Amino acid sequence: MTASPTMLTLRDRLDRVVLYQAYPQSFADADGDGMGDLDGVAARLDYLAWLGVDAVWLNPCFVSPMRDAGYDVADFDHVDPRYGGDAALDRLIAAADERGIAIVLDLVAGHTSDRHPWFLASADDPADDRYVWSPTPAPGFVAGPGARGHFYKPNFFEFQPALNFGFARTDPSEPWRQPVDAAGPRRNRDALVEIISRWYDRGVQGFRVDMAASLVKDDPGHVETGRLWAEVRARLDARHPGNILISEWGDPARAVPAGFDVDFFLQFGGDDDGAPLKSLWNNGAGTVHEAWGEPAAWADAAGTGDAAVFVAAWERAAAAIAAAGSTGIPGLPTANHDFTRLVAGGRDAEQARSALLLALTWPALPSIYYGDEIGMRYVPGLASLEGSSLGPTYERAGSRTPMQWGELPGTAAPAFESRYLPQDPDPLRPTVADQLEDPESLLRFVRAAIAVRRADERLSARAPVAVRTTGYPFVFTRGSLLVALNPSDTPREVDLSGDIGDTDATLPVAFRAEIAGGILRLDAFGCAVVDLAPVPTPTER
Repeated sequence: MTASPTMLTLRDRLDRVVLYQAYPQSFADADGDGMGDLDGVAARLDYLAWLGVDAVWLNPCFVSPMRDAGYDVADFDHVDPRYGGDAALDRLIAAADERGIAIVLDLVAGHTSDRHPWFLASADDPADDRYVWSPTPAPGFVAGPGARGHFYKPNFFEFQPALNFGFARTDPSEPWRQPVDAAGPRRNRDALVEIISRWYDRGVQGFRVDMAASLVKDDPGHVETGRLWAEVRARLDARHPGNILISEWGDPARAVPAGFDVDFFLQFGGDDDGAPLKSLWNNGAGTVHEAWGEPAAWADAAGTGDAAVFVAAWERAAAAIAAAGSTGIPGLPTANHDFTRLVAGGRDAEQARSALLLALTWPALPSIYYGDEIGMRYVPGLASLEGSSLGPTYERAGSRTPMQWGELPGTAAPAFESRYLPQDPDPLRPTVADQLEDPESLLRFVRAAIAVRRADERLSARAPVAVRTTGYPFVFTRGSLLVALNPSDTPREVDLSGDIGDTDATLPVAFRAEIAGGILRLDAFGCAVVDLAPVPTPTER
């Protein structure tokens, strides 16, 4: 269950990388204290290598009061003791390197905790401009602590003061609107580069940047924010040219030309507020904002949605990236710590296979949220924990429950299931242990799809795609590979008579699918990758 290291950098092979998001406090617990930790992640690296993962993205693991589950950072240079401290990360990086797996950390670039030494010092020093301060009350500002007696601008929760990267538009009547090239904003840019560089020097190969669009304030079109990230990227590349930056922006058409290697389609972001991703996955269950309404999702049994919104957004992003001369790519997650899992409400694991296969065959960086490969569900009804609640219907705890390992056979290093949140109470909940032994399991299906993606250049994120239909089934070709996806509960057909001729097509990956008489038949929830031009098997002489 091990993989050989490669000499190529992570950026060199970005178009073939499969990313895996591990929420560290929920993934695996090595010391048995109930809290997931980095040694627990290390203990499961053989599993991730067997699955075919190239890189693991860890949510913030830096020192924090944990009022926002680590997104309120109090020290950017040290790992929080609850995850095992700095030494645990060093061990994880070394073990991952042995298996050819890159470690990607999560950087909160736009704010800190209100307990960070920077903020505490700034609150006492009227000359300190590391944060955005107003001497008088201003809309959206919060009364600050310390001798300064001023008001600060938060970036998300009130306990997350915004770092000062300047304002795109200044106003003499509002002196706290410093220009982007003022001393305070420049100081923070330098600190941002140095923080990332120090972790790169220790072996980290990339960062996912939280709220990447939030740095420069009052920035129409995020023009100045884009310039900031282009500068940061250039400075980092001078020292670590093979490492990658992934943004939480939700607008690949803007973020990737700005200097990011990847930007995810998300449940928010862009001029359409995340409509492309929501049109695929959001079935009104789990983490749902009341303002989203109830549009039909493509990945739904009723078969009333359409992937056209997503396809159009991807096409716009691909065109913008190409026009900018960027080598970056969009990203497509199965879920994340802020959004509903694929299995949620009435959508079960069988129905989710088409969604998972889409993520692994579309020209984008696929990000598999931990547990989605076994069909873990969004668990409703959990109490808020560490800032997980964002509103009356937007509870994120249900997407952050412990990874369901089950009774795994002996491994080189021990690891326990986390108790960070309650385990899914369903007695039939899926586990890795159960699915490892089942050749028809979702886990085996996902592993097979990953293997095909990694081995076949036609599925490169930079290889062409041609869309035939965006409904049921959603059909597209990647060169001479055809992908057909039917997440509905109604059987569907695809006429292949004009594609295969006298060639016998094969099904490298399939679920409830068969070819007969030039017709690809997909049962309810069926999906398949069809090789329209398989390489003939050499004849023995």
